[in-house]
Formats: sequence, C-alpha cells, structure tokens
Amino acid sequence: MQKILRYIALVDDSLKNIVLKKEPATLYEPITYMLNLGGKRIRPALLMLANNLFGGKDEDALNSALAIEVFHNFTLMHDDIMDEAPLRRGSQSVYKKWNTNVAILSGDVMLIQAIQLLSKENTTALSEVLEIFNTTAVQVCEGQQFDMDFETSSAVSIDDYLKMIELKTAVLLGCSLKIGAIIGNATKEDANHIYEFGKNLGIAFQLMDDVLDLYGDPKKVGKRVGGDVIANKKTYLLLKAQELATGKTKKDLDFCLSSSVLDDKSKVEKVTTLFNELNIKQLATDEMNLFYNTAISHLDSINTLTEKKQVFENFAKNLMSREN
Repeated sequence: MQKILRYIALVDDSLKNIVLKKEPATLYEPITYMLNLGGKRIRPALLMLANNLFGGKDEDALNSALAIEVFHNFTLMHDDIMDEAPLRRGSQSVYKKWNTNVAILSGDVMLIQAIQLLSKENTTALSEVLEIFNTTAVQVCEGQQFDMDFETSSAVSIDDYLKMIELKTAVLLGCSLKIGAIIGNATKEDANHIYEFGKNLGIAFQLMDDVLDLYGDPKKVGKRVGGDVIANKKTYLLLKAQELATGKTKKDLDFCLSSSVLDDKSKVEKVTTLFNELNIKQLATDEMNLFYNTAISHLDSINTLTEKKQVFENFAKNLMSREN
C-alpha cells in the first residue's frame, strides 16, 4: 500500500501545480476549487501503479494520471447539477457556490483540459491512449443517462442495472489501469487483462456498496442506513427482490415502495424483513464475489511476476474489506 500512497501524494501535489488562466475568474476559479476539495485519487494512482508494473517511468505517466483525475472531477461537477446535490465532499458543490451555468462551462473546460493533459508526452502511445479514454468518456455519459432513466422506468432488469454500474463507475477504473499499462509498453493481452481486473473490481465494489447501504454499520460506512430503500433507488438488492417476490411478499414489497403513510424507519425495517425472507443479502454477496473473483482471475493472467502483482491484489482486498 505504501507505493499507492506515494502515487496518491504525487498526484495530489501535482494537481495543485496545474497552471490555469486567471481570466475570466468565474470560469477558472471553480476548477481550482473543485480540484482542491480533495478526493481519494485512487484512479490516477492506479494508472501510475499499472505503468510501474510494466516497467514504465513515473514521469511518462503523470500527465495521464492527472488527466484521469481532472476528467473524474468534471463528471462529479456535472453530476451534482443533475442530482441537485448541494454538497460535494462536505463543501458546497460548484453549482451551489456559483451557479448552474458556471458549473456547466467550467466542467466543459475540465474535459478539454483532461484531453490536453493526455496529449502531453505520450508520443508513441497517444493514439491508443486517446482511443480508450474517448471510448470510456462516452461510456461514463451513457451510464449516467441510464441511471437517470432508471428513476422513472418500471422495467429495469438486473442485467440493465449491472450494465449501468459498469458504464457509470467501473469502466473508468479499468480505463485508468489500461492507460497506465499502455504507457508502460504492456502487451495488448496484458493491457486487456488489467482493464478487466479494474472493471470487474469496480462492479464488485458497487454491489458491496449496495449491500452496505442497508446492512452496514453507519459509523463505519459513513452514511445513513437504508438511504437507498427510503429513496426507492433501484439497486441490485431491490431488483433481485422484485424478481423473486411472489404472493404476499410481493404485495408487501409493493406496498412499501408506494406507501405514503410509512415513515422512513418503518419502511427500512419492513423492507429489510422482506429482503431477509428472500435471502437477498446473500444473493447480492454471491454476485459481488463473482465479479471480484473474475477480477482476480484477470490479474492472475497478467504475464509478470506474481510478487509484482501482489500490490494490486492487496488493493483489491482492502477495497472490498469494508465492514458490514
């Protein structure tokens, strides 16, 4: 983990040194503000780590790592507008601090900056790097749109949900690792394996997050228990329950989802009871483990020394070890 922490610190320091124009201030100040709100910096750190795995030099991958983090923050800036989220990492979101138009335009500039950063110094691999980045950028937008469409759709399947979280969340993790591998001159096969490792790990993590939202310890998870249930959010747990529920169980579940008389606490308790009857937690955990094991299988298939890959397996284990 020390190597990942070193790369996180490197990315964090380097983000502070990105030179932005000063005018117009209302275009560039929100970008600096957004980047200074913090964040885990996991994606760029993994890009650096993948580059290192295949013998690449840190200085050759740093701009691409910064590009991934700038792009990620661009998506968050626009997501906050769409979600009407007043806070981001405990501070005012950009559209709340300035206004919606400012957040849209500043976010647009961040997307362009990400491409500019990718284009620096990647002379031999630039075409391939831009191809995977551009494909992923479109996929992330597709995932966000699917997520918004799901809010008003009554015909969302589990396959639909898994595809949505793959696009919205997981592909960027895979993309980060693959770009690092490409810059480090990995073979095409190894670059694909590390992409699949990241993508499947990202899906597993989101499924775990679904489980912890209802079954986790709020003090350890850091959010209110049952928030997804209260919001009728279409998670793996709810979709699986709707798929399996019949008879009285189905009627009770439908009542919980449509009732205007249930308070939040009662709703969470009743839905939890129904989920337990259907063994939903175990089924979701089994699905999570399927994607996690697929990720590790792809990591194992990378043609390099096992000890060099250990840092990635340790990262995966730590990511999935949040207590429930």
